[in-house]
Parts: sequence; structure tokens; C-alpha cells
Amino acid sequence: MPEEALLSAPRRPRAVFAFAHGAGAGMRHAFMEAVSDRLVERDVAVLRYEFPYMRAGRRAPDREPVLVAAVREAVEEARRRVPDVPLVAGGKSMGGRMTSRAAVGGGLPGVVGLAFFGFPLHAAGRPSTERGLHLKDVGLPMLFLQGARDRLADLTLLEPLLEAVGPPPSVHVFADADHGFHVPKRSGRTDAEILDEACDVFARWLDGLDDAHA
Repeated sequence: MPEEALLSAPRRPRAVFAFAHGAGAGMRHAFMEAVSDRLVERDVAVLRYEFPYMRAGRRAPDREPVLVAAVREAVEEARRRVPDVPLVAGGKSMGGRMTSRAAVGGGLPGVVGLAFFGFPLHAAGRPSTERGLHLKDVGLPMLFLQGARDRLADLTLLEPLLEAVGPPPSVHVFADADHGFHVPKRSGRTDAEILDEACDVFARWLDGLDDAHA
């Protein structure tokens, strides 16, 4: 995996983000590229990587232990490639959830925070909090970037769940956005504007992490 991961980096990165893809599309998907480009503009290095099933061309995700191991390997690779800056980890949808699973109980040493682009709390049309119960055991600052129309994360379930998590997570909700951060024309906004806002929020969240570790 390490040699196949994609690193995008500014000249002087302020942090590095180990960025995992969602279940159905790999690290070269347009969403992954768009977020990476925007974070680099905000002086954040981004290491995109793929889970074994995606590299092998399979459609079905690997079992959780394999996914979690891949997250840990990628985090170490991000640390190696961009040393001496704060290290954060996370991902889109499933990639984010597997990162949080890897972080339980101090499982990602050296990582100072987790960021989720659309945390998948449950399957579409099947509201549940089971997939988020482990978040209380992560013990790291977390950023949740969520669409108000995300069918994989009922906010009336996610927000109360996060109230029991410490340290208190940061949650930013995008009105009219779905799980892919798409917005309808009637919203008066574009998908690009939503991603700009998401990456601005990410950068401000990093500022807070820097202040906490100052």
C-alpha cells in the first residue's frame, strides 16, 4: 500500500491528513481529488490511500480487521512521508468510520484528531446508532462534516449520540447537502461551494487543535 498511496502536499504543510475513501469509489474519485486539492490550498498535506479490496478491483469491502489494519498502515505512512507536523486521520463515509474504529482505545498513536466527510451512522432507510457507539471510546478531537439530507446519517440520531462523546466533537451541517455533498440547484449553491466551505471548516478545526497543543 505505501508505494501506491498518493501524497498531495503544499510547500510548507501545517499538518498531514491520512484520507481514506468510501466503500464504492477509490482514492482517485473526483470527490477525493477535490477535497485533497482544497486542503493543499489551505496548507494541509493529504495522503490518499486505498483499502486492499479496492486495489484488487473487488466491489465488496474487506472485513473490518483488514480495513482497520490498512488505516493504521496508512497513518504510519503519512507520518513517515510528512514528519514533524500534526497528524490527523479520517475519510469519506466508510473510510472515516474505519478510521474511528482503528482509533478506539488509543489505536492510532500520534494522531491528534479525526475528521469525517459524511460519517455513515446507518444504512440508508434503516436508522440506528449501532455503528456510532464506539465513538465514545475514541478519546480524540473529532470533526463531523455532515449533509442535512444524508440518508446514511439521521441527524436526530447522530447529534444526541455525539453529546455523550468526549472531548466534545465539532459538527458542521450543510443544509440541502446529501451524503456525497451534492446540493440541488434550488439551494442556490453549488457542490464546489459546499466543498470550499467544508475545507474552510476543516482548516479552522485544525487551528483549534494547534491552540490546544500550544
